[in-house]
Amino acid sequence: MKRRKFVAGALGLGAMALWWAKPGDHGEPYSAYFRALNAELRRNGPMQPAMVIDLDRLDANLERVTRTLRVAGKQYRIVEKSLPSPMLIEYIARRAQSNRLMSFHQPFLNHDAALFPQFDVLMGKPLPAAAAARFYRGLKGPFNPARQLQWLFDTPQRLREYAELARGLGTRMRASLEIDVGLHRGGARGNRELKAMLDVIAAHPQQLEFSGFMGYDAHVGMGVPSMLGSAQELLGKAMARYRGFVDVARRDYPSLWRDDLTLNSGGSPSYALHAHETVSNDISVGTALLKPTHYDIETLKEHVPAAFIATPVLKKTGPIELPALDDRSRVMSWWDPNQRETFFIYGGWWLADYASPKGLQFNELFGHSANQEIVNAAPSVGLGVDDQVFFRPQISEGVLLQFGDLVIVRGGRIVDRWPVFAA
Repeated sequence: MKRRKFVAGALGLGAMALWWAKPGDHGEPYSAYFRALNAELRRNGPMQPAMVIDLDRLDANLERVTRTLRVAGKQYRIVEKSLPSPMLIEYIARRAQSNRLMSFHQPFLNHDAALFPQFDVLMGKPLPAAAAARFYRGLKGPFNPARQLQWLFDTPQRLREYAELARGLGTRMRASLEIDVGLHRGGARGNRELKAMLDVIAAHPQQLEFSGFMGYDAHVGMGVPSMLGSAQELLGKAMARYRGFVDVARRDYPSLWRDDLTLNSGGSPSYALHAHETVSNDISVGTALLKPTHYDIETLKEHVPAAFIATPVLKKTGPIELPALDDRSRVMSWWDPNQRETFFIYGGWWLADYASPKGLQFNELFGHSANQEIVNAAPSVGLGVDDQVFFRPQISEGVLLQFGDLVIVRGGRIVDRWPVFAA
């Protein structure tokens, strides 16, 4: 073969390969669900970034949770940090017929005591003794911490600090112990650490009352490579460790043991698996009710997304045009049809992923903005000014606090606005 023909052939193959690598049109218009939600928000929405909660979808998720735990004979505990709105918690508590709450933040704990005076509250993490002192100083209303609040402890030293605080306040504190069932994020890892904490409780009967265990298993269902064990295998190991701690407390500290102790476990990724174990009696679930994108996992495959960030398009400027490149940017939209429309939305830079219309993409070259985020797409998305761009939050905790009142939707219509907690 002559060199000239070889080079021409190689160039032709290269051009074909380059053409095959050319991006396709990924855009699609709204689905029927988001088309109706967009129309409702355009009519009655705030026309600014908003967190939308779909009660129909939340109800479906909640029914799965409560049915699973009811059949297993376990109590459902609502996780406040994942659902940080008093009216949202009240709604869930009423439908689930649960008055059990897990709290994680001292200012929220004071709100809980005032808003839910009949609830039983378990702390989801150990707090500094100074934070506990602040809670007691701000306590108002009939909520009785000595009967309704379980503080969480991870070390003997923290127990001693709280015992001293209780002595100064002239009160008694319920003490639940954090146990490490495989997550390795603190708490008793073995019998020696567990006994050291139980010894402190036994030595301070006027200040401390043993109220149970909290063994969080976030590593079950997500975060651990499948080659290291299935979710069922990991939960089996976790609950074997849990049972070992229970046996030590029951056998070696009979004066502290009661049959009504709280044996808390679970979490959104693992709650359904707890239906098949007989150690725990109290299961915490929060994020599974909203299913943000970080929880698109196998154990929650039957759950549906129920929380969306919605924000209006402020500007539609055509093909992407980058600063300094100006007209030379045209090559980008020629090459990639998904850069042939440019939108600037109200706000942005959230911990969230695009949900609708399909085919929206962030422009890395232009960069993020919390004021007017850039969004590129193909014309096939059909977006116009004042239409809504929908995101799914990646997590619920923290993100739900960023938009003011939650926009509550039922049957595709806005039915209420619910405030969130204030720190």
